[in-house]
Amino acid sequence: MNSRDIPDAIESLALRLTRQRLMVVTAESCTGGGIAQAMTALPGSSAWFERGMVSYSNEAKQDLLGVQAQTLDSHGAVSQATALEMARGAIEHSRGHISVAVTGVAGPDGGTPDKPVGTVWIAWAQKQGPAEAQCFHFAGDRHAVRQQTILAAIEGLNARLQ
Repeated sequence: MNSRDIPDAIESLALRLTRQRLMVVTAESCTGGGIAQAMTALPGSSAWFERGMVSYSNEAKQDLLGVQAQTLDSHGAVSQATALEMARGAIEHSRGHISVAVTGVAGPDGGTPDKPVGTVWIAWAQKQGPAEAQCFHFAGDRHAVRQQTILAAIEGLNARLQ
């Protein structure tokens, strides 16, 4: 990943969203708002960026995004089920048309044998359409995991808007 990857991916996303007259919304845990920050660094992003929600704690996931307590208890915060509920909740709690949600273990601690550091679930949802999630295993330190998550989230949006 080079320093232009994220800005280039965002420029492509901005063109797609603008052409299709769509607004994006983010629901972030492990990136702490990094996706929203990267998107809004592009001038003119108010034309296609609706809002970003940082739901770092389980309570915030429930309050801001409607993630069910049972989902968190049964599957944990870093799970396909939680990521999907976050992505759907972002659409339901905004005026956005498409969303991306991320939840994971950025490190350096917090990992478990089942969910080691670098495990990240990313989910994408559309107001009119499906929601889907993918598990990633990123390498590197906390910063590297977060940067790779941001890029994968944006690339996933681009792929869904082609």
